[in-house]
This record gives sequence, C-alpha cells and structure tokens, in this order.
Amino acid sequence: MDFAAAFTRDPQAAPYPVRCDATAAAAFAVLAAVLALTVDDGRRPDLLGWALLLAAHVPLAWRRKAPMPVLLAVVACVAPYHALDYMHLAPIPASMTALYTVASTGRPRRTVLVGLTVTSVTLTIQLVVNPHEMVELLRVSGWVIAMLVFGASIRLYRQLVAGVIERAEREAERKVVEERLRIARDLHDLLAHSITLIGVQTSVAAHVLVATPDRLDREALARALDEIAETCRDARSEVRTTLDVLRAAPEGPLPDLASLPDLVRTSGADLTVRTGTTKVPAAVGAAAYRIVQESLTNAVRHGGGRGADVQVDVGLVEEVLTVRVTNGGGGSGGDGDGDGVLGPGLAGGAGYGILGMRERARSVGGTLSAGPREGGGFEVSARLPLVMKEVAA
Repeated sequence: MDFAAAFTRDPQAAPYPVRCDATAAAAFAVLAAVLALTVDDGRRPDLLGWALLLAAHVPLAWRRKAPMPVLLAVVACVAPYHALDYMHLAPIPASMTALYTVASTGRPRRTVLVGLTVTSVTLTIQLVVNPHEMVELLRVSGWVIAMLVFGASIRLYRQLVAGVIERAEREAERKVVEERLRIARDLHDLLAHSITLIGVQTSVAAHVLVATPDRLDREALARALDEIAETCRDARSEVRTTLDVLRAAPEGPLPDLASLPDLVRTSGADLTVRTGTTKVPAAVGAAAYRIVQESLTNAVRHGGGRGADVQVDVGLVEEVLTVRVTNGGGGSGGDGDGDGVLGPGLAGGAGYGILGMRERARSVGGTLSAGPREGGGFEVSARLPLVMKEVAA
C-alpha cells in the first residue's frame, strides 16, 4: 500500500471506499474484541456490552461517504458503553478513526465544534464513572485533541499538495503553449519563404509570356511553372502536418541543420552529422535544431558550464532523421524547469523541457524519448520522418 498516496489524495476520491472501510472496520472490531478480553480497565462486556462494542464498528464502513453521521452513530454506541464501565480501551480505535475522518474531511470550524462536543461528552462520562481519576481525564482529553489536530493537519497537507500539483500542471501547460507558439513562428517563416519563392517564379513566368511573345521560351516557362508547383507542394505538406492555424509574427530566419555546428560549438559538445546530400524538409530541420538546442542548454547549465562529455549525433535511417544527444553523466542533473534533462538525477522524465521537445517532434509526425542511460548519464533520442503525410482537412 502506498501510504504517501493515501495521505495526499482526496479521501472521497479513493477507489472502492466502502469496501476498504468495511475491511478496516472488521479489523478494528477484531482488535476491539481482543482488547476487551485481555485488557483489565473495566468490567468484562456482557451481552449488552458486546452488542454496543460491535455496533460501534459497523458505521465505519461509510466513514468517508458520511463522516458526521458516522461519528454520531459511533458516539451513540460508545457513550453508553463507557457509561456502563465496560473495558474502556476496546472501542478507542473505532472512536479515534471516526474523529480523524471528520477532522481530515471538514472545515476547521466544524473540527473545533466537534472537538468541544466530543471532549465535553467524554469528560462528563468519565466524571460519572471515575470522578477521582484526574490523570485519566487528562489522558482521554489529550487523545481526542491529538486525533483532531492530526486529522486537521492531514487535511491542510492534502490542500498544499493539491495546490502544488495544480500549479505544476498550469506551468506545464504554459510551457507547451509557448513551444507551440514558437513552432508557429518557425512555420510563419517557412510559409513566408515559400510564398516569396512562388511570387518570384510567377513573375518570371509572366515576364516570359509578356516580354517576348514572338520568341516564347517554352522550356523556361515550363521550368518556372514546375518550380511553382513543387514549392506549393512542399509548403502545403510541411504546414498542414504541423499546425492547422498560424498565429504569430516571425522572429528571424528558420533554423536548420546547417546551423547546428555554430550551436554545438558554443557548448563544447561533439557533433556528428550523417545526412549526406539528402534534402531535409525545413520543418524537420527546425525541429531537430530545437531539440538539440534544448538538450544542450540543459546539459551546459547543469554541467558547470562544460559540455565536453555531451555527444550530438544526427543521421538518416530509411527516410527518418535521427537525433541523439547523450550526456556521459558529468552534470549535476536536472534542468532549469525541474525535469532533469540530460542529467543523472532525473526520476520520471516528464518535465517541461521534455514536454516541449516532444511537442516539437510530434509537430512533424515524429517521436521523442528521454531518460537515464544504462551505466549512468542521460539520453534524448528523436525520430523525425522526412516524408510527412498530409493530414486531411
């Protein structure tokens, strides 16, 4: 059983609450029976005592569904049990469980009111049964207050954890949105470049038709029209497989594989590019560049400003561009966003930097994996297809 998860999750959201609580109630009933038979702090229960003792455990099966009614039902059975001076220790686990549930699921005002009421009832019964046992009065009151404080502390802890998780989810969503906007900016550049080429090629074709109609160069005209068609096909494929809507302003030229040497040189890492003369689509090249950029940024940041133990390998395998960035383990681990990119300290591999890189790879129909390497270190690996299938509108 994961006790940390049990303390942090909402008790009403736990799986099979009635079944689990019924099992726990049965276990508490067995414990109460053992205590009633072995501990000597009151009269041995008779038929009425056993009925009250066991009846006090039945409502615990619904303690998370209806905390206050369960507490009232338990008190209704436990109060006469104690008043008749039966074994006092036996029903304590059931009573404390009901108190804890009310404190851990209710507001502080309700917890205080319940504490005052239960303490008053307990003290009244204790004064009737054992009016001269002051130490016993303090002990019983202390247990009641301690259980209520413990339950209220667990409730505050759950609220704190829920707030942290909510903020982390909002931050992760913000990072993904930022990455999508950066993809949109890159595609804006790509689209603007393609449209410019189409405009130039169209002007060339128009000039050939109008300038010298008597000496029409059919080969030049056909070549210009073919180049226009090819540019349109490339631009349409790259744009439609990445984003449905472009909503951003350009921010400089679109990065590509040719920019990798300058990028890697500044980090001190080793670069190997094995693409030959194959033409890499602009969107795929931009995705590869951004993945390497994010990986190197975190490797250098958490490696003391040195990236000599980082290897960058870019190659082609059956019309798929592979990007692999490995860290030998010399860094301290973790990236600036707390996700441990290219660091040995990563636990789960689902931080904001990795989310952004996966979004970048997904934008061109590729995949990305990131995690610790066997023998130490960290590795980011991406597969980006060169032939991007068009998505039906």
